Amino acid sequence: MSKVSILKPQGSYSDIPLYSGRVSAGFPGVVDEHMEDTLSLDQLLIKQPATTFFARVEGDSMIEAGIFQGDVLVVDRSIDAKDGDIVVALLDNEFTVKRLKNPESPILQSENPNYPNITVTGEHELTIWGVVTGLARSLR
Repeated sequence: MSKVSILKPQGSYSDIPLYSGRVSAGFPGVVDEHMEDTLSLDQLLIKQPATTFFARVEGDSMIEAGIFQGDVLVVDRSIDAKDGDIVVALLDNEFTVKRLKNPESPILQSENPNYPNITVTGEHELTIWGVVTGLARSLR
């Protein structure tokens, strides 16, 4: 099961140059030798600062959704979760990240066939803490 630990956003990134061309994932493209604009990671990843928090992933139950051990999730608490959203949930006093299915009779779906889905019953205590809106990952 993928668990999450909650991180509070601190400070702000300054604007970082944004390469104006496209970076090809296929054949190499022509290199444009100037930076046209800047990009703030805050502006890119955080739409509602007052209701956004970060959560670090522990585990591998969401790998088929592209979420891996150590990733930092961007989670917005102001968004109402709907069917198919990836959410951070407090399930029986433990945080987890899962895909929400059928919110009226919730199922927390793993994105790894090695983990079962969790059908939330009256025996469970469930709070949806927020919807995952982005993630950050260090490649080195």
